[in-house]
Amino acid sequence: MENKVVCCVTDNAANITKAIQLLKWTHHPCLAHTINLFVRNALKAIKPTVDKVKAIVEFFHRSTAATQKLKSTQRQMSMAELKLKQECVTRWNSAFHMIQRILESKDAVIATLAVINAPVAPLSQEEWEALQEACSVLEPFDQVTVEISAERYVTASKMLILCRGLQRVTTEHQSRVTTACVKDLVNSLSSSMDKKFHRMEYNAVLSETTILDPRFKKAAFSDNRAIDEALQRITTAASRHRQSSHLQGGHGGEEGAAAHEPEEPQASAVWRFFEERASGDTAPRNPTADAILEVRSYLEEPLFQRSADPLRWWETKALIYPQLSYVMARRLCIVATSVPSERIFSKTGQIITERRNRISPAKLRHLVFLNANLSL
Repeated sequence: MENKVVCCVTDNAANITKAIQLLKWTHHPCLAHTINLFVRNALKAIKPTVDKVKAIVEFFHRSTAATQKLKSTQRQMSMAELKLKQECVTRWNSAFHMIQRILESKDAVIATLAVINAPVAPLSQEEWEALQEACSVLEPFDQVTVEISAERYVTASKMLILCRGLQRVTTEHQSRVTTACVKDLVNSLSSSMDKKFHRMEYNAVLSETTILDPRFKKAAFSDNRAIDEALQRITTAASRHRQSSHLQGGHGGEEGAAAHEPEEPQASAVWRFFEERASGDTAPRNPTADAILEVRSYLEEPLFQRSADPLRWWETKALIYPQLSYVMARRLCIVATSVPSERIFSKTGQIITERRNRISPAKLRHLVFLNANLSL
């Protein structure tokens, strides 16, 4: 595996980070885990209100009669029959979904709690307003978390744009929110992002991946120096690949081609004039110069559609940019989060239960594979 590992994407646990450092692999922290850490910390600003919401949701989950009364009230008010959602401590956006759902059922929840005289503290009007503002502030973070946790498309190349977008949207909320606790929430988010996302454009993994995505290239950057440094690394990697491929496979490729192509006609005096003229063009080319030309030509290409698949673009351009294609394959394969592997862990835990604890490792691998790929 040592020569095949391009980058390790993990959570921010100290033991995991130390292990990868000892292996001397390129490491990149999971963006979903990073967002989870600072959003959870920021949610402390509205903790008393969130605790009240959790108590209300737990009450409805415990009481069948209260749940039925809530559904009845929702029908009477011509509202959708929505079940309240509970928070999960391992996922910050579950708190957002809990707040969002209780806001959607606000009138029915207030009416039901009043009718059944529930033993929980009701929310005041100011607290409802704070929840509404907090929901607006947190919604972009939920959208980014969902987008970067996907498995079917390239994600790492979006990180620069999405993180900068989160910073700008949060800054706009600083002048919009009116509730004191939500202002503290916004300030905490802004402060954390300033620390976590500082100099992201100079991160080698993110900068190279973003430039090699034909949808973004240099448009995702605000610092020209970061662009120049990333292009220099990409050019160097491309030229090294050209040199190594020429040394390792220059003769093998020609022999393989000769085995399948028809024999060349014997040389004759007729071809002598052309061969003498063309002999000057067969000098070995400079790998570094070729890499620079490829990078320059690639940057001059128009930006690809943002909703399109960048791998499709590279598939059609592989023959035009052979050196860059090699570098691209070792950059765009990097994912933004470790969520896909976490999903596999969860699926495995659901397959192996107390009643299915004798499944062999081989059969377990097959079941996990089918579970992950059956919907493709």
